[in-house]
Amino acid sequence: MKIEGTRSFSARRKVLWDVLNDPKRMAAIMPGVERFDIQDDDHWTANVVVPLGLGGLRMKIDFEKTEQREPDYARLHAKGQGVGALMNMDTEFNLAEEGDGTAMRWVADVRIAGPVGSMGQRVLQPIVNQQVKNVLNALDEQVAEAAGGAGGGSPADGAA
Repeated sequence: MKIEGTRSFSARRKVLWDVLNDPKRMAAIMPGVERFDIQDDDHWTANVVVPLGLGGLRMKIDFEKTEQREPDYARLHAKGQGVGALMNMDTEFNLAEEGDGTAMRWVADVRIAGPVGSMGQRVLQPIVNQQVKNVLNALDEQVAEAAGGAGGGSPADGAA
């Protein structure tokens, strides 16, 4: 399933770029992280619990930054596995100056296989949408912190 959206931040593009490219800050942005290991600036692994109905799906996800053009574009590949699910995800973002702030256009293509994937998009879409909302809200907090409390985005922005 492919989802995309835009978000505006009152922080400068460099601040947003630095947050999005800092694995430690990324760990703070991801919901359900139990463990986060950084191999280098372009490779890291997270053990997460993804909420699914009455329980959670534990997954180990390997991340690799596959392309970047500082300060405006990056692409990330994630491959995860857990009991009953295999996940592949490609995400990318584009940053552009917007007045005194930054506009971020993002796209995520999420593919889930196995019994969890067979639940279908109708069941998985609300879960994915909620996770995206959580990530964007956490990103707001990290950007505001990095900008000295002056940054952040508009909660009205979101997924398309």
